[in-house]
Amino acid sequence: MTGPRGVVLFGPPAAGKDTVSAALNVLDTRFAQLVKVKVGSGRTAGYRMATEEELGSLRAAGRIVLETERYGNTYAVDRADLDEMRAAGGFPVVHVGSLAHLRTFLRSVGEPWLRVLLWIPRQECALRSAGRGDCDTEERLGVWDATLEDLAAADPDEALFHLLLRTDLRSPEETAAAVTEAVAAGAERPRSGRELVAFLREQASHGH
Repeated sequence: MTGPRGVVLFGPPAAGKDTVSAALNVLDTRFAQLVKVKVGSGRTAGYRMATEEELGSLRAAGRIVLETERYGNTYAVDRADLDEMRAAGGFPVVHVGSLAHLRTFLRSVGEPWLRVLLWIPRQECALRSAGRGDCDTEERLGVWDATLEDLAAADPDEALFHLLLRTDLRSPEETAAAVTEAVAAGAERPRSGRELVAFLREQASHGH
């Protein structure tokens, strides 16, 4: 079996995707968060800012692997950025926020990627969002709700994630170690949708 060509981190707002990506890079510098193309306003750090015209040119060239909209902005994954990272010996880490986007990304790249669900309870999402000074915590909680609905509606026969990890119960370093171990093992068959539903039900039964 061909090993994974990258890591997809999936999860609701404040689940730790940025933090885990940074921990992966500390653990092994080959792992690096892909810098997405962003069209819009707000935070610019960690993005390659572009105009609508520049994004249109990338679309026309067939370079866009995934394009999403959230918080009034447009975000895109440029295939050329993935190729450049790999040519330099890197192992790209991509963040995805919905199952539709995950499926689109996997179809577009046409290769195996390790898929990781990072999960936190709703109240933890609220605490983290407020703690980092977000001015749109309520909107982010709405996205948390939508993420849960998205996962709960998944086909029980669909294999979605290789790892299901609670980031409020383990440190970023422990989470990163679990990811690198799974990559080294070659990312065997992902867990079924039934295992995902069981995981979510277990969290709910514990008041999480």
